[in-house]
Amino acid sequence: MSTTHTDTVTWNDKAFDEIAANDAGRPVLFTNARVLTMDPLIGTLRGADVLLVGALLVGVGPGIITAAGDDNAIVVDCTGMTVVPAVVDTVALVGGRGQRSEYVGTLTPGNTGDLLVVPDEFAPDVAGAQAMLLTRPQEVRALIANGKPVLWAGTDAPDRSTAPEAGIPAAEDLTGSPRVGVWIDRNDFLYQELTADGRYDETRGGRPHAYEGRYWIDGDRIDYLDDLGFWAFGEFRGDELRHAGYAMRLGADSRS
Repeated sequence: MSTTHTDTVTWNDKAFDEIAANDAGRPVLFTNARVLTMDPLIGTLRGADVLLVGALLVGVGPGIITAAGDDNAIVVDCTGMTVVPAVVDTVALVGGRGQRSEYVGTLTPGNTGDLLVVPDEFAPDVAGAQAMLLTRPQEVRALIANGKPVLWAGTDAPDRSTAPEAGIPAAEDLTGSPRVGVWIDRNDFLYQELTADGRYDETRGGRPHAYEGRYWIDGDRIDYLDDLGFWAFGEFRGDELRHAGYAMRLGADSRS
């Protein structure tokens, strides 16, 4: 942790030091908080705990603190604080989700640990708490994304995740990549050729060059920028490339 941040931390500084040095996968427990879960089943809790293990929220409610010692959890005292989701599912807010399991961004066990901690007086509701990020970030006690601090005690956390640089990246040289080649769907309808210079060329239903453009691979995700100007994506799953409802595999190009 940087010296500058250590000097300015005035809220749960010991806990923050432990989180910053947490290489052993210790759970992190935010305790004794008012928790606005936005989960229709759980609702709002007072004097409650939120337990994170890695990037996953595994428990919410009163009494989890009793097990903190058993699991060697890092304890963050949130007395006088409100914990809210850092991400709001506006579709769910207006009743647009049919099932609770489809809700995104609630503080529900099993969801990703994205949460915001602010003093009670700045959190009349979830919207008010989230507004603090833009209007008074110095009052934010913690912003957690995927279980890791982004802000702490009103300042940037060291080694925080940062957004990708804006703009379209340069093409990569993918010579030798096992994902370069012609991907063919099971019905022999779609042929998608990925070339080593970062270009793709699709044949659909025998229609050559139906779509052409650039692509970038990030882990198991592939992003496409078509020459017509639209963006699309796909996912590599095992030996398949899933894109726009098609499941493709690398194969020999049988087009004449």
